[in-house]
Amino acid sequence: MASADSLTVPEARALAGTDVPLPAPVGDLSTGPTTGPSPRPSTGPTTSPSTGPSAGPSTGLTASMRERLAAAARDADASGEPDRPALALLRETGLLGLALPYEYGGTGADAHGLNSAVAQVAQVNASASIMLFQHYAVSRRILEHGSPALRRRLLPQLARGDWLAASAWSETGAGANKKQLSTIARRTPDGGWVLDGAKSFTTSAGLADIYLVLAQTEEPAPDAAPDTGYGSAGQTFFLIPADAPGLIPDTSMRLTGMRGSATGFVSVQDCHVPDTARLGPVGAAASIIAGVRDSGATLGAVSVGLAEAALALAHRHAERRGLLAQQAVRHRLVDIAGEVETARAVVERAGRRTADDPGIATLHSKLVASSAAERVINAVERLLGSAGYVASNEINRYGRDARAVALMGPTNDLCKELVSLTWNR
Repeated sequence: MASADSLTVPEARALAGTDVPLPAPVGDLSTGPTTGPSPRPSTGPTTSPSTGPSAGPSTGLTASMRERLAAAARDADASGEPDRPALALLRETGLLGLALPYEYGGTGADAHGLNSAVAQVAQVNASASIMLFQHYAVSRRILEHGSPALRRRLLPQLARGDWLAASAWSETGAGANKKQLSTIARRTPDGGWVLDGAKSFTTSAGLADIYLVLAQTEEPAPDAAPDTGYGSAGQTFFLIPADAPGLIPDTSMRLTGMRGSATGFVSVQDCHVPDTARLGPVGAAASIIAGVRDSGATLGAVSVGLAEAALALAHRHAERRGLLAQQAVRHRLVDIAGEVETARAVVERAGRRTADDPGIATLHSKLVASSAAERVINAVERLLGSAGYVASNEINRYGRDARAVALMGPTNDLCKELVSLTWNR
């Protein structure tokens, strides 16, 4: 049970009479909690002091769904178990199809719309937003690099939400830049592949229906393509269904934050797949990874949602305790809101791909937004005083979840390296 100072994030506007969210209302990060206790009149229905400022534009989530996602987040945080109820709700909302075009049953949102949807879900359930982000990422990679047959076979299922997709790239000892993979894929006489290895920190482990697995398929040639900073030559992507013999998920990992995200281990042991499971050319995974940055989709969107949720919580606390009469409190809230606006702006710019180098802007958006979210949450914790020190107060979950974003690939340290590598070329 949440304390009186850890109410759920205020409800966003719902798409009246719409079962599947449309890109247009999803794609606006320019609204959200304002710098004062009252929302801007143009962003939707006004809110009472008990609910705080407006949460921003609609993702197609009804008030009931937002409440259920928030309740699922609290339950999963307490138990540490995969958030299956949240995943069921994501399927129900139609949000899983946002990243894919209409021809495959999706709704055709661009990166700006995807970032907005992820941020909105993160306001109430950050673990669910990470699962959603990874699903979008894999869906887009299949759209961009899959064969026509692969796209026809997989994308409609991903768009409908029948299947959830996950990335299995990280592994112990590989480094944040994934250059030292131990997972190996070898050719078989029938033209297929057999994979052996173990992945770690895989989001949606045990929940996903298909995994995008990164494996070493050949030794890098002396004349290999220039180092992209993430991945290395000779690596290849494979799409492996969850029911493939030899693919074994393990959700025994217990995290401090994002506890409902089903982040765990995935092993492939003598796992045979046909060559049609390969995504992109053999040995070309590094170039596919490099292209991800240019997409404009960013984990910074998760940080934006968490920062917005923390700001809304701070306003509700200040209103309930009668603190807005104090100039010092109002000014502290203005400072916090400025941090939220900064995070929102860099994520919006990344999603709109208006920068001279969209890839660099995407990397900066993760760096800036994740750091801003941690500062926002720390400031709100201080504003809450002893109320924030109660274990059930949601600001504590926000803080643990926000810290996780900086550690997700590419980690913030790797983002800095990827940005600065361009200066040596």
